Amino acid sequence: MRLDKYLKVTRLIKRRTVANEACDAGRVTVNDKVARASYDVKVGDVITISLGTRPITVKVLGVNEVVRKEEAAQYYEVIG
Repeated sequence: MRLDKYLKVTRLIKRRTVANEACDAGRVTVNDKVARASYDVKVGDVITISLGTRPITVKVLGVNEVVRKEEAAQYYEVIG
C-alpha cells in the first residue's frame, strides 16, 4: 500500500492530500530515510512524521486497504 494512503487509512493524518504534501515536503521518513508518497509500506517499517511541535514515530503492525475507525490503531504501534 502507498505511504500516503496508509497514513490516511490508519488516521495518522486526516486527509490523503495532506499526507501527500507532507511526504513531498520531506516531513515523513521511513526507516530513517525521507520517503515519497508512493513508497510501498510493509509490516515492520518505522515511520516518523514531523508535523507540529514534536515528531511521532510508529511501527507498522499491519497493512489493510480498508480499515474501520475503531480498528485503525491496531495497525501501528507508537514508539516515540
